[in-house]
Amino acid sequence: MTENKILPIYFDNAATGGFKPDGVISATKTALEFCANPGRSGHKLSLACLERVYACRKLLCDFFGGYSYDRVIFTKNCTEALNIAILGTLKAGDEVVTTVAEHNSVLRPLEHLKSKGVKSFYAPLDVNGEIDLNALASFVTNKTRAVIITLASNVTGVAPDINKLRALIPENCLLICDGAQACGHVEINMKESGIDALAVAGHKGMLGIQGSGALLFSERFNPAPVLFGGTGSESQNLNMPDFYPDALESGTVSYPAIISMGEGALYLKENMLKNMQKTEQMCAFLCDSLVKIKGLKLYSKHNPYGIVAFGLENMQSEVAAYNLSEEYSICVRGGLHCAPKMHEALASDGLVRASVSAFNSMNECEIFIKAVSELAQK
Repeated sequence: MTENKILPIYFDNAATGGFKPDGVISATKTALEFCANPGRSGHKLSLACLERVYACRKLLCDFFGGYSYDRVIFTKNCTEALNIAILGTLKAGDEVVTTVAEHNSVLRPLEHLKSKGVKSFYAPLDVNGEIDLNALASFVTNKTRAVIITLASNVTGVAPDINKLRALIPENCLLICDGAQACGHVEINMKESGIDALAVAGHKGMLGIQGSGALLFSERFNPAPVLFGGTGSESQNLNMPDFYPDALESGTVSYPAIISMGEGALYLKENMLKNMQKTEQMCAFLCDSLVKIKGLKLYSKHNPYGIVAFGLENMQSEVAAYNLSEEYSICVRGGLHCAPKMHEALASDGLVRASVSAFNSMNECEIFIKAVSELAQK
């Protein structure tokens, strides 16, 4: 058994980032110590917090090549952002084209809209396990309101060429992207890629804390509110304000979470390329090592998102993940990863997913490979 009893090895960064830069921790701590309700009062503390929230809007707009800072909406996670984008935009009679690689934060809203008269079509994987963009484009008709696609699969790390996709679909077709696994790992420019809406998870590659997320969108993308309540503006109006961001931000925003995501973006502006190179190196090592283990099937290729999925013969993924945790103190995830259509396309009933970040080390990767080798021998 591998000797690793001091601290767990955290290889579950695709679920939530296990390590935060010192600047993020410090900024979040300060936000908790100096925290008023942004924009809900006229006193100086409330206004100071409001100014910092708007500074984070502008920072994220610049970071993702967005369209305007007022079209940066803060959410509690990527799921909420996708729900706003999907439920606030699609209506009866609309058609949507998406893929089998999507997360339930896309699949379940679309399933809900089926009873509302919205039709969805799912593009398959090709023989190489990639999202088949040509097949996707073939589903698009003049009735297609939007294409919804992940920028990186949370199961295997496979990523579509988003610029190629934009060129394949009509100009008037909205392009909605799930950036949960891609944001913070690779450069994303919404304007250059023609992305109309980008859903962001703040607690993964963006290095913020849990409870942080965002939705950024273009001038031609105008989602209606899906949540109703106080905004601090037009309080005499029983309808939601008709301007952004207020129209989509009911209730008190999570000021510490927003600050943490903004600080994460500042860190990434200086370190993202270096982090990406290190993550790619570790991911490549894991893929190249795992594929040599007898009784193991690898489902991932080299990728900059640090995602490595595999299956072991005669051992369920949940059991393998449990054994890695209990016997080797290594944290990974087993199961369907909230992406059932992807597993169906892969002919899988569940996979082990290891996901590394730039805060992991090559030594941890070597310990992990030894542990998986021992499990496979069992």
